[in-house]
Amino acid sequence: MTTAGVKRARLAGIRAVHTVAWLLIESSVVYLLWAGVSHRSDRRSAIAAAVVAGECLVFAGNGFRCPLTGLAEAAGAEHGSVTDIYLPRWFARNLPAIHVPLLIVLVWLHRRNRRSTVRDVRE
Repeated sequence: MTTAGVKRARLAGIRAVHTVAWLLIESSVVYLLWAGVSHRSDRRSAIAAAVVAGECLVFAGNGFRCPLTGLAEAAGAEHGSVTDIYLPRWFARNLPAIHVPLLIVLVWLHRRNRRSTVRDVRE
């Protein structure tokens, strides 16, 4: 295999790993949204919240840049982005703007649920 072929294969691997991670995180966000609306703040919600919080911490800790970006750049990606291959470009570019309001809603929903649970126990 040529050097260019190795770089393409490496980049495809990095993007595939990122896509799987993104699907896991997005599944957690969707579950949290469903659970919050359904008044189900339970152990599964806590696990999903840990996944989402972990991703947020990694993203913020890396200067609001995906840690896989440097790997993608080293493998030959034009812009270093690992999201724009398997997601529409407009969506990938706006992920933080889409997720911040969602995260605020998720926190509000689950706080509301926890408060109503505590209130029910007290009564």
